Amino acid sequence: MTTNARIRRSGLAPVLQARLALWAFVVVNVAIVEFLFLTAGKGKNEVLTVGKFFGLHAALILMFQLLLVARLPWLDRRIGMDRLTVWHRWTGFTLLWTVLTHATIVVLGYATLDGVSMGKTFVALAGVPASLLGMLAATTIVVIGVVSTRAIRRRLQYETWHGLHLLLYLALGLAFVHQLLETTTFKSSVFAMVYWWALWLFAFGSLVAGRIVTPLILNARHQFRVAAVVPESPDAVSVYVTGQGLDRLRARSGQFCIWRFPGHRHWWLANPFSLSAEPDGRTLRLTAKAVGKGSAGLRTLRVGTRVFVEGPYGAFTSLHRTRPGVLLIAGGVGVTPIRALLQEHVPGDFVVLYRVRDEREAVLLNELRQLVAARRGRLHLLTGRTGQGARPFEPGALQQLVPDVVARDVYVCGPPAMTAAVLDGLRRLNVPNSQVHAEKFGLA
Repeated sequence: MTTNARIRRSGLAPVLQARLALWAFVVVNVAIVEFLFLTAGKGKNEVLTVGKFFGLHAALILMFQLLLVARLPWLDRRIGMDRLTVWHRWTGFTLLWTVLTHATIVVLGYATLDGVSMGKTFVALAGVPASLLGMLAATTIVVIGVVSTRAIRRRLQYETWHGLHLLLYLALGLAFVHQLLETTTFKSSVFAMVYWWALWLFAFGSLVAGRIVTPLILNARHQFRVAAVVPESPDAVSVYVTGQGLDRLRARSGQFCIWRFPGHRHWWLANPFSLSAEPDGRTLRLTAKAVGKGSAGLRTLRVGTRVFVEGPYGAFTSLHRTRPGVLLIAGGVGVTPIRALLQEHVPGDFVVLYRVRDEREAVLLNELRQLVAARRGRLHLLTGRTGQGARPFEPGALQQLVPDVVARDVYVCGPPAMTAAVLDGLRRLNVPNSQVHAEKFGLA
């Protein structure tokens, strides 16, 4: 569907709106939890009172963590899945330490109360259903936290890590029942009961709606299928996907979807690919380079193959534009969302920088040239290896290529090292952060 995007010239930026909404959610709920803690009465001793404090906040952190990856469209289109995933990661480590602190203090509190060792107290508490469920939830969270550390995450296949990460849902259920049975917090008052029930239903409902219900409805409505498979180069291919009523699909240039091809690969194997053309209400196009089993196998897809699509996701769109002039910077196959943004029906003076090692590796180059020519813009193909003296994203080089770079919105998509170099160059040129848009596409 063609999008006539508008340039925002005043008012609060969409990303700031979303961040303020999240902060308001956090502040309001922390205030309520503090109120509940202060009015629920003390524990059996001072140590257990402190343990209760950490337990209440662990429950709140767990629910906030789930909201960050619930893929709520309003948040995703303003903040982006990459940033939400980073926040989810750090919130997860905060949850881990809060849960460990809560568990340790509770065991210490009962050991102090009964005058026995912490080991004996731990065994005794394991015989109490509410405590046992809490221990199992804490153990599950610890396992997830350990496998999510960079040192271990790098050694695991994505499918293995993702499967272990799904244990978070088990921890969610265990923690809910633990809190429900622990009447000193869940049922300390009518208000407390209403609040905790509402918060759990909101968090769990958002997760189920965003991760399960919405994708199922989307695919039942649109019935996505492969319409064509077109080789773009020896190692790149475009897949055209059609379906029913795609004019009602709220997709924008610059966004990505999570694609599954159940008849081609196992249904649980998914890949995030950007839309490489502006959604026109009839087809969606993805373009991928053969860098793994999933993307390499796209060439063998047959026309008519069923496709399961989640999305579209991402904040890498013209929704965040603030300037008439636009600088689009692409590296390698990161050109796909850049090409879609260039095609979008929005006015402006466009300059494109396309970084590749060799012109033969420049996927969709001819399409870029045609779109730039139609806009009367400028395209700079930047070739060569960085280690051989080619550093086009140094501040001086950027300013030479685009003298008015500071007055433009800048969209950057490419390999991590290139993206980091571009962002560093823009920062040293004092390009305002509100004009810089970069997103790492991936699964959460």
